[in-house]
Amino acid sequence: MNIHTSTKPAAAPSSFAAMQSRPYRAQFAAYVLAMMADNIEHVISYWVVFQKFHSPALAGFAVLSHWLPFLLFSVAVGSLADRVDPRRIIQCGMLLFIVASTGWGIFFITDTIQMWHAMLLLVIHGCAGVLWQTPNQLLLYDLVGPADLPSAVRLNAMARYLGILVGPAVGGVIMLTLGTSHGIIFNTLFYLPMLLWLFRAPARDKSVAARRFAVRGLADIVLTIRSIGTQPVLTAMTWLAGLTSFMIGNAYHAQMPGFAGDLCHGDPGVSYSVLLAADAAGALLAGIALESWGRLKGTPRTAITLAMLWSVSLLAFASVRIYPLAIVLLFAAGFFELSFNTMAQALVQLNAPADIRGRVVGLFNMAGLGMRAFSGITVGLFGAAIGIHWSLGLSAAVLAALLLLLHHRTTKKA
Repeated sequence: MNIHTSTKPAAAPSSFAAMQSRPYRAQFAAYVLAMMADNIEHVISYWVVFQKFHSPALAGFAVLSHWLPFLLFSVAVGSLADRVDPRRIIQCGMLLFIVASTGWGIFFITDTIQMWHAMLLLVIHGCAGVLWQTPNQLLLYDLVGPADLPSAVRLNAMARYLGILVGPAVGGVIMLTLGTSHGIIFNTLFYLPMLLWLFRAPARDKSVAARRFAVRGLADIVLTIRSIGTQPVLTAMTWLAGLTSFMIGNAYHAQMPGFAGDLCHGDPGVSYSVLLAADAAGALLAGIALESWGRLKGTPRTAITLAMLWSVSLLAFASVRIYPLAIVLLFAAGFFELSFNTMAQALVQLNAPADIRGRVVGLFNMAGLGMRAFSGITVGLFGAAIGIHWSLGLSAAVLAALLLLLHHRTTKKA
């Protein structure tokens, strides 16, 4: 009986466990607002820049400037978060977001925006993202501890999708009521809750914070890879993040207008919106279901299996020409994507050595977010050459095969 009692929290965690923490609830609300503001800035700035320059090259630069900072600086930022208070790093990210939105607003009001101005602001926005995400993941550990960390990771992923869903709608309302120039400056207010709350957020464990390491740039990446080389869970999850991001990532979202047109179902604009909404709705349901059920055990093999189901869903989506079935498949893809991503992230944080947790999480983000810059080649450029259906289908098929190999290797090492 005593043994059963002591193991009960691990076997049957309560639903939405992280929400029982008051500091986490505050973080969740601030995270939703900041993510919403991030997407509002995209909606307004991309619209005005498109109207001003009509430059496909600038649109491509926007994608690269968003993801390349994660590839180049995630480990360095994680290393910095091991050395200093991650709350201050997140605040620096929020300030850069505010600088970027304010800069857009000033250039729009004065009508002096030039292409190099836009490129600079896009880079600032990308750097703000990398200063935010890795330290924020470390902050979750400080807020809820290891027992409720999987719940916190899932809920934050839900918050991300809420921001993605709500951001465009709120951005549209802001543009209609305040205009693009004043609207994007107004958008800076949504970053303030996170910026101000972090002054009162709980601090990390002093015994961990006291361990100080130099930030060594590229050497940190090499040393971190060596450090996790003997730990199968960390290695497998980093490979999982890198493979899924490199082969597909979220590049198919940019191709969704083409898929909507090819499905020939009513108005292409409405079809496009419904397809994107199906993907996001599947992810939201995954978060709710996993939190409510709470019995899916987080293991490397389970995470890889869910990623394989994601790739198979996208392979099927690329192959069908029936609109209702395409919606169902995208819904399934969103469900599996959130499931494997949050499981992998929680496993990395729980298994990372305490003194280099920031570096390890940074390496995971470098693989999972930074490699998305290259998915524009596997899905995007190849799509221009062989068609978007073939490019996504082949990428998904190759990914499924690679994940099967990773699953086999993980099983052998278990």
